[in-house]
Amino acid sequence: MKKLLAISAVSASMIITGCATTGTGTTLGNASATTKAGLGALAGAALGAGISKATGGEKTGRDAAIGAALGAGIGAYMSRQEAQLKQQTAGTGIEVTRDPVTNNINLAIPEAITFNVGRYDIKPASYNALNQVANTLNQYNQTSVVVNGYASIEGNANANQILSQNRAVAVANYLTNQGVNPSRISAYGRGATTQFGNTYEPNRRVELTILAPQNVN
Repeated sequence: MKKLLAISAVSASMIITGCATTGTGTTLGNASATTKAGLGALAGAALGAGISKATGGEKTGRDAAIGAALGAGIGAYMSRQEAQLKQQTAGTGIEVTRDPVTNNINLAIPEAITFNVGRYDIKPASYNALNQVANTLNQYNQTSVVVNGYASIEGNANANQILSQNRAVAVANYLTNQGVNPSRISAYGRGATTQFGNTYEPNRRVELTILAPQNVN
């Protein structure tokens, strides 16, 4: 039974991955909000139908319809949030992207506006952008947030690990001070992992992943 459920879930993921590019070669990142919401509905329908069959359900069509409604609702919810974040952080250097399969939104905050060498106190240049992010998170309060802190490859690895954790916590605390419920936020130090391009480039940045909810009210 568990194996059947796993297969159904993977099948739904494969359907969405296959639709990530339109017939004209336009990637999903450039697609319209309507297209993304439609893909969310497709994922929900496929998963709902797959689970119904795997569990011996007799109302596969009903379950697929329910899954489609949930998927479309979540996709639309995250699409609106993505659009608002892009508008509010325009010109700051923050990159906002959304995963077409999970609907999670990723924000990459570059080192230039985040931290100085060996420090984890947030630069004032980041305040306005983080205020806007917090404002959006407060409006879309059904999501949770993972804050990943990073450090440079230079210096002691253990010290950099601690530094990256402190950077993640600093951003998490800043968002909390702006009214974001701390129960929604997790903070992790990633050390010098996942470097930008050349591994010798500085890596003093923070990345936020806004996790899509299971359903929206």
